[in-house]
Amino acid sequence: MTVLAGDAGGTKTILALVEGEEHDFRFVAEERYPSNEYAGLAPIVRRFLDSHGAVVEAACFGVPGAVSNGECSTPNLPWFLSEDELQKVTGIPRVKLINDFAAAAGGVLVLPPGSLLTLQEGRPVGTGHKAVLGVGTGFGQAILAWDGREHLVLPTEAGHADFAPQGEIQRALAASLESQLDHVSVERLVSGPGLKRIYDFLVERGVSSWPEVREAFAVDDPPAVISSYALRRRDLACEQALDLFFLLYGAEAGNLALRTLPTGGVYVVGGIAIKNLEKLQDGTFIRAFRRKGRLRALLEQIPVYVVLDHRVGLLGAARQAVRLVPVR
Repeated sequence: MTVLAGDAGGTKTILALVEGEEHDFRFVAEERYPSNEYAGLAPIVRRFLDSHGAVVEAACFGVPGAVSNGECSTPNLPWFLSEDELQKVTGIPRVKLINDFAAAAGGVLVLPPGSLLTLQEGRPVGTGHKAVLGVGTGFGQAILAWDGREHLVLPTEAGHADFAPQGEIQRALAASLESQLDHVSVERLVSGPGLKRIYDFLVERGVSSWPEVREAFAVDDPPAVISSYALRRRDLACEQALDLFFLLYGAEAGNLALRTLPTGGVYVVGGIAIKNLEKLQDGTFIRAFRRKGRLRALLEQIPVYVVLDHRVGLLGAARQAVRLVPVR
């Protein structure tokens, strides 16, 4: 069968035509679109289908927000999405919207071999719960709960939970953001825009930064600029910002592990992780993940992986789309 899989994000939307069955997919065509240049998802889907002359049996789209009764208002995009509208506009007979990290979690279940990098071996339990998290424009988290037969995908909006600062610098950072925002969530810091907020805060505190860094922000994505200068050790503020970013990222991964006890593993997904593998492997993330006081020994037993396949969200959406088609 042929289905349409979508991974919509605050920055870009990726659509793919996929052929195959639930655990054996073949990507036929794939396109990327800048999300903020479109009024919603429907015109992107219509353009994709027209350009490829495609007829599909079902479609599933991972979208960046909470989905309720087939509808979603996306917090990082001015979109209101509806399964009914998408079905009418596109002519696709079966359409499903799911949270983007529900899609990523579903994708974890059908990853091809060689897609994981181990940050912590732990003691994996095949029938244990799993936790999936990752940062981009926002910060997503999802749970794969084992029900005795299979892993069930449970979406969350945990990225919008309160930021819990630890230590003087983090408390000062939280106080600075509280003066600007009505709610300081984890996502305000552990995300692409969050990395830029951390950098700005450090510069305001007097940490030195080269003028060329700020000049680069005008022509390139600020998180990418900060990472580049930090990894090359060319700018002190960028280095400290990336350190603090992955410290907060690891701490929140540990919080998710405490809340879900994912003995099957914690899976870190997303482009920021893939582009910063060197930083993820330097120990900052895992030290923060384990630093849970009396529960440190428990956290040391939980496997932690980085998902290297950037199509994980598309895989999960394809998996769900195939499930929408009645068995012949």
